[in-house]
Parts: sequence; structure tokens; C-alpha cells
Amino acid sequence: MRVTRSARIIAGIALLALGAAACGGQAATGGGADGDQPVRMELAEPQKLFYPGDTIETEGAEVLGALFAPLVSYNDDKQVVDNVAESIKSPDSTVWTIKLKPDYTWHNGEPLIAENYVDAWNFAANRDNAQGANSFFSRIEGWADLNPSDKKQPVLAEKMKGLKVVDERTFQVTLSKPFSQFKTMLGYVAFYPLPKAAFGEDGKVTEAYAKQPIGQGYFKMDKPYNKGTDRTIDLTRYDQFPGAKPKFDKLQFKIYSDSETAFNDLRAGALDIHDSLPPAAIASAKAELGERYIDQADAGVGYIGFPLQYNDTYSNVKIREAISMAIDRKTITETVFAGTRAPADDFINPLLDGYRPNICTVCTYDPARAKTQYVENNGPGSLELGYNTDGAHKEWIEAVANNLRANLGVEVKVKPFEKFAVVLDNLVKKDYGGMFRMGWFIDYPSVENYLTPVFSTVAITTGSNYAGWSNKEFDDLLAEGDAAGTLKEGLKYYQQADDVLIKELPYIPVFYYRTNAAYSQRIRGLKINLINLVEWNKIEKIG
Repeated sequence: MRVTRSARIIAGIALLALGAAACGGQAATGGGADGDQPVRMELAEPQKLFYPGDTIETEGAEVLGALFAPLVSYNDDKQVVDNVAESIKSPDSTVWTIKLKPDYTWHNGEPLIAENYVDAWNFAANRDNAQGANSFFSRIEGWADLNPSDKKQPVLAEKMKGLKVVDERTFQVTLSKPFSQFKTMLGYVAFYPLPKAAFGEDGKVTEAYAKQPIGQGYFKMDKPYNKGTDRTIDLTRYDQFPGAKPKFDKLQFKIYSDSETAFNDLRAGALDIHDSLPPAAIASAKAELGERYIDQADAGVGYIGFPLQYNDTYSNVKIREAISMAIDRKTITETVFAGTRAPADDFINPLLDGYRPNICTVCTYDPARAKTQYVENNGPGSLELGYNTDGAHKEWIEAVANNLRANLGVEVKVKPFEKFAVVLDNLVKKDYGGMFRMGWFIDYPSVENYLTPVFSTVAITTGSNYAGWSNKEFDDLLAEGDAAGTLKEGLKYYQQADDVLIKELPYIPVFYYRTNAAYSQRIRGLKINLINLVEWNKIEKIG
């Protein structure tokens, strides 16, 4: 999924001549006796309403992850485990047969059937429905008919011919070519099903449904969510869920515009889960919270991006390299993040097979070389760097800006955006031409997920390629990796594609994430999994 709006950073900025400041914010607070309180989790405002096929950022995915149950999940060893699926089999990595477990029902009481997946995937894959996760279906036979390369040409079919309902609990997926990682993908939010009630008479998912989705997961939504005005999203446990259920009745997502306010609410007992601790918190959280502070490895990558598709200021890769070499990743991760990040030296995170240490040589801090190369290539005298204030990014972005000012001798304007959704919308509309902070949390545990959804050509219009970068060699190498019989066989092609990214540098890898979270005294058992979702059935409410 996911582009992410949050980074968990700390104070201790003096070495970089920065001042830490908390933005104002206000969040809703619950009422009533403590025993009546739901489990409450901090959330920034989701970018969009809750269409599974249009949710490609962390906030919406967290909500949908509580409402829906995926076909597969992932264990602590990053292995794929059947979840709603009873079995997923293929003799050739091209034709896949998916059989559902019995007894799953929608929150309106209807049984979950194979047709619900076929309907949902066809809707998400249709260009005319403008779903952000469209490109995740591009490997299915017939996707091209729903996405003609000529944008003026109408969609050539209503459905993908590669999807077929076999019986009530079984459907078949035929890919256009072999892809060994297909099963691994199926835990991602884009592959959630949709009930019949989601669709209007025109065959499209209605806005009314997207405001109050009917899912088949742990929780059901109590009331419609009005984006922009509502400050909470309220859910109730679905007791007909057939698997291990959460041990508490009510869940509430509380929407904040500022991470500091959320942390203060947690300390005051008005919030139970905060998974994006603010600048002033991390250094003292362990001592203050003890076992209620979580610091664990994370598969995410933090970037600085360039809008290459529509701003030629950054078109010369030598300028992008110089900017990269001017960034002191070691000091930022050790000082700004107090060691809760690691300097990035690859586009692939070290948690996954395929990472190669120090492969990105221009990710090494070299201010002298950076300045020389920047001047020799007529780098611009002023730069702009945008970030979102609903995640705790101010300090590290200011640190990067100070690096560029000092090491390249340029003016750098730091531009704050109130919400991450606004940053994304501005990039999609081509209304913002500066550099921008970006993060990527994996959707499923495969090296391929760091590449295709973020940097492939198809992801420019139907994915998360906000740079608008396109490279045929890169796309061809991805196709080679996809067609390999196993991940191990495909890894060499994915690594070669990674080499192209390092050579072309459409984004600059800055750091690897860690999860720095905290929880209140009212709960225990908080676990945040590999794809950065809370495992709700592990939590116990004790207050």
C-alpha cells in the first residue's frame, strides 16, 4: 500500500540547527464511563472514502483492515498463510484456483461467495472507475481490454476474461503470463471482495457504500463516515465472524491533524494506540511507558521524490545524484531519529531477501562531490521541498533542507501541507512542482512490491508512481522477474530492475523505517504486523 504519511521522529535537533515545534491540533474525545469506552486508535484523515480498490495509503488501509478479512495473511517469518482462502493452487503460476472457506458472511448477513471477488476485481480493474489500485490487476488476462493504451479509446470489455466463477466458493484466475508471486499479493487491500450491496444500478460502487462499507471482517461500521467533518470512525465487533475474534466490543479511530496532540491524549488516557509517535516522544517513550512502548523493525522506506513527469528542473540525473549525496543520512537517522531509523542504501528494505548493502553509492554522504557535481551540471539556485504536517515529518525534512543549503549553496523553501492527502492530490493534478517526502510500506512481503507499484510505467496512471518516471528497461526486467518460476529465480531480474532505479534515481532513498508505537494502560497485547496493520484479535482490553 502503501504510500505513508507518518514517520516517528524525535527531538535532539540541535546538531542540525533546527527547532522542534509542535503544530496545533484538536481531536475528538469520547465520553462516558471508562468501561464503556471503545479501544481508540490515532489516525490521520484518510485520503479518500473507503473503496478497497482506491485505497493506496496507510490511513484508509488501517480502517479497511478492521472491516475486511483478506484471502491470505503473513506469519512472522514473512510466509504466506491461507486466511479466508481454504486453498490457492496453480500448476503453472498462470492459472490459479482459489477456494474459499465456508461460514464467512458479510456484515449484512449474506454469505461470502466467489462472485464477490470477481465483481470487486473487475470494478477495480476498469479504467473508467478510476481506482488507485487498478495496476495491481494488470497481470490478469483481459486487463488490457479494460485499460486501452490509447486514453481516447473506450474500454473494450466489461469484465476481465481471466476471472471465472467455478462454483459458489471457488473462482479461477488466469494471468496473461506466469507470475509466481500472485498468491503473495492477495493479502493486499485491493484484493478485498465487495458485496452485492456495494453496487448501484449502473454497476459502480456507490458513494453511500464507500462512506459505510459492509465488510466480512472483525468489525462492522456503525455509521457513515463524512470525510472532512467527522473526527471519529466508530466500529462494532461482528460476532458472526468465523475466526478468532477480537476480545473487545468497540473500536474507534480518532482523526488527528497533529501527532503531538495524539501522544498527549494517549498519556492522558484519552487514546489507546498511537503508531506514529511525535518528535518529542521517542527519546523518552521507553523510560516513560516501559513495555507499552514498541520499537521494532519495519519494512518501509522513506524517500525524497521528484515530479519528473511535469517539472524538468530535476530532469538531469546528475542533479538528482548531487542532491542525494548532499544528504547526511547517518546524522539524520542517529540525531533526528535517535537511532530509530537506518540510513537507506538501496530501494529494497533489509528485511526482505534481495536487499544488497551499500548498492546505492550515491546514497553515501559526500558533500564535496555533491557540490562539484551540482555546479558542473548547472543545478538550480533554489529548491522546494514539500511535506505533510499530519505526520511527524517537520524535523527530518528541515534537516534535509539544511543539508542542501549548506552543501549545495542553494536556497531551499520548505513547504508544509496540512494533510498527506493534499500532497498526493497535488501531485496527481500536477499542481505541485517541488521535491516531496514520500514513504512506502509494503503491501505484501516480496521485493517486487518495492518496484512495480511505485516505479513502473503502468503505475503512473493506475498506481503510486507519483514521480511519473518511466523506463522501458526497468519495465522489461520486472516482466522477466514476474515470469520466473519462483521468487528465487525472479530475484536476479528484480535486482537488475533495482539497479536501473539506482542509476536513474527517480526518488532518493533516505532511511529505513522502524515502528515506534505506544499504547495505553487500558489494553495489552498490541501487535503491529509486517504490513503495518494492527492485529485486532491479539488485543485485550483491561480497563
